[in-house]
Amino acid sequence: MMRRPMRRGRRGILGTVATTAVVAGTATAVSNRVTDHHVNKQAAQMNEQYAQQAAFDSQAEMQEMQAQLNQMQAQQVQAAATPAPAAAPDMMTQLQQLTQLKDAGALSEAEFSAAKAKLLGI
Repeated sequence: MMRRPMRRGRRGILGTVATTAVVAGTATAVSNRVTDHHVNKQAAQMNEQYAQQAAFDSQAEMQEMQAQLNQMQAQQVQAAATPAPAAAPDMMTQLQQLTQLKDAGALSEAEFSAAKAKLLGI
């Protein structure tokens, strides 16, 4: 069998196909890495935006809660500063009770007069 002598400087079809395959494979790998890098970068930016929005929302919620707390404290201070009106007993009712006690004989005329004067503020 006779072999053909190899020519230097020129590749055969098989060499050209192999070179093309290597170049295409390398280009695909590089392209995939670039795409992955961009996707990861976008995902990181989205995560950062979500984190910032969550922090903003949380801060707004805290401010609202603080405002509500301040309002409740102001209402409590106002309620504590305003004295509750004393429940004034009905004077007529007390006079009627004193009269009933006198009529029943539980109070003497002097005791009745003294209790009546105290009730009327005389």
